[in-house]
Amino acid sequence: MISSRRSIRRGQRIARRAPSFPLRLIGLLNHEGHEAIQRNSGRLQRIWYQTGLVILVSYMSIAATAPEVKFVDLTQQTRIDFTQQSSATSNKYLLETMGGGVALLDYDNDGRLDIFFTNGARIDDPMPEGTRPDKSDSKYWNRLYHQNSDGTFTDVSEHAGISGMPQDYYSMGVAVGDYDSDGFEDIYVTGYGGNILYHNNGDGTFTDVTKKAGVGGGSWSASAGFFDYDNDGKLDLFVTRYVNWTFETNRYCGEKRPGYRAYCHPDNYDGVTNILYHNNGDGTFTDVSAKAGIANPLGKGLGVAFADYDGDGYTDIFVANDSVQCFLYHNNGNGTFSEVGLLAGVGYNEDGKTFAGMGADFTDYDNDGSPDIVVTDLSNERYMLFRNNGDSTFHDVTNQSGLGSATLSFSGWSTRFFDYDNDGWKDLFVAQSHVMDTIEKTSPNLRYMEPPLLLRNQKGHFSRVVAGEVFERDWAGRGAAFGDIDNDGDVDIVVSNIGQKAYVLRNDGGNRNNWLGIEPVGTKSNRDGIGAKIKIISASGMTQYFTVNTAVGYLSASDKRVIVGLGDDVIAKLIEIHWPSGIVQRLENVKSRQFIRTLEPAK
Repeated sequence: MISSRRSIRRGQRIARRAPSFPLRLIGLLNHEGHEAIQRNSGRLQRIWYQTGLVILVSYMSIAATAPEVKFVDLTQQTRIDFTQQSSATSNKYLLETMGGGVALLDYDNDGRLDIFFTNGARIDDPMPEGTRPDKSDSKYWNRLYHQNSDGTFTDVSEHAGISGMPQDYYSMGVAVGDYDSDGFEDIYVTGYGGNILYHNNGDGTFTDVTKKAGVGGGSWSASAGFFDYDNDGKLDLFVTRYVNWTFETNRYCGEKRPGYRAYCHPDNYDGVTNILYHNNGDGTFTDVSAKAGIANPLGKGLGVAFADYDGDGYTDIFVANDSVQCFLYHNNGNGTFSEVGLLAGVGYNEDGKTFAGMGADFTDYDNDGSPDIVVTDLSNERYMLFRNNGDSTFHDVTNQSGLGSATLSFSGWSTRFFDYDNDGWKDLFVAQSHVMDTIEKTSPNLRYMEPPLLLRNQKGHFSRVVAGEVFERDWAGRGAAFGDIDNDGDVDIVVSNIGQKAYVLRNDGGNRNNWLGIEPVGTKSNRDGIGAKIKIISASGMTQYFTVNTAVGYLSASDKRVIVGLGDDVIAKLIEIHWPSGIVQRLENVKSRQFIRTLEPAK
């Protein structure tokens, strides 16, 4: 991922509410274990029901078949004021260019998504031997913004006890999950120097339980994610680690003339093992990395994503490695994993070469029922798209899908497949920027700062769209998170940038097409429903597949709710949920334009 002499050779280049349609009662259904949630004009209306009569509430509206969708920069209106402080130096310490993550979560269960940003720390230029980054200045604090009822946000970092200042680490990634199933989302923060597990106390505050839980990590951690690898109903934790780098081992890379020193390529440093923590169910975790077979020291992990790619009922792991083979860990169902990246066809590109894997998503982009893999990397490499063949192997379709030509000149970080226009096909967003802030001096055809990328999925083929002014501006993008911030039925985006203000993009127009929001709640499975596989068949017969997940992209965590685009269809004929416990739940003839909360049945 990092360019120096070796990478130079590559020639590198909310507040809006839902439409004010009148509300009306539109139907009666019989379902079990189901909660409908309808939001209008910022007012949350809940309709609980178990078995028996169900009243659904919906917008009186007609979906547009081909809506014009724009993303509007609402940052100033939301009062979000955050800048990721990388503490750049003339010594080009590798840590400075890696950026920070974003999380979208509802930490206080008020029905509105809140935003969490990780932040850096002060780095001296040069760093005296034996010292470490300093987070005492408030400009380096991690930040938690609580969403108010009017769509603005309030910084509650200090009150919540989640600034990261007492721990004094250079923070990078964030993972979200209710690891103790108490109904409140907990937060795990990775970084250089150590990681932090914050337990959500349920009263707007968090407690650092890292030492008690035994998940301190160590070395240099990047992305992380909660998932239940053994289907025991408790969320486990996977942590990627990057390279064995310290301030003392930082090297001089690039041309030896003023202004040309560059960040060193990761080939200059050894890899580090990733970590798998098993949830013991008593507030503690056990490091089972070696026992589970994921302690490969040859990886240089940045991104991680989860899905059951072979349909055996157990969640597998994809790790985006930087300039070494990417890993695909097949879950053997007995507490162990087998690394099959090479055999499955996702370890290298179609030319058999490594690439600078950074961000990743693991989901079904072509609606064939099998999760596929997208990986972002550096300019001149093209973002990788591996299509699942349905036989436990993948095929590199980067070029034939249109992704190759659309991304050749770009460098990407956090990413996600999501249906921005609700037409039933998952599109692709990428936060972009080159890793080298000196790249324009050595490769004039490339740029350090780049616009974000939005690719529209037209039945499996991708083409670039400029959906708003923000896509014409240059950014040093890194982390990005995705979720319906204003609860209007389309997906919004928050992006963290190095040395620039983060921005909040409101989706304007995606909800002109019909949609359905689904929030699974596990009982026998983990409470978040992470790992649940959802199949939706709409009235026209279109079938879509989703996996409930929060870990996606690079260093970031997204809203766990699934937003399904239905196009012109006003009904989901069938919703079929395969829970991690093995229980299968079916809901029929569910009206569109509403959020539903599905409770896992007893059997």
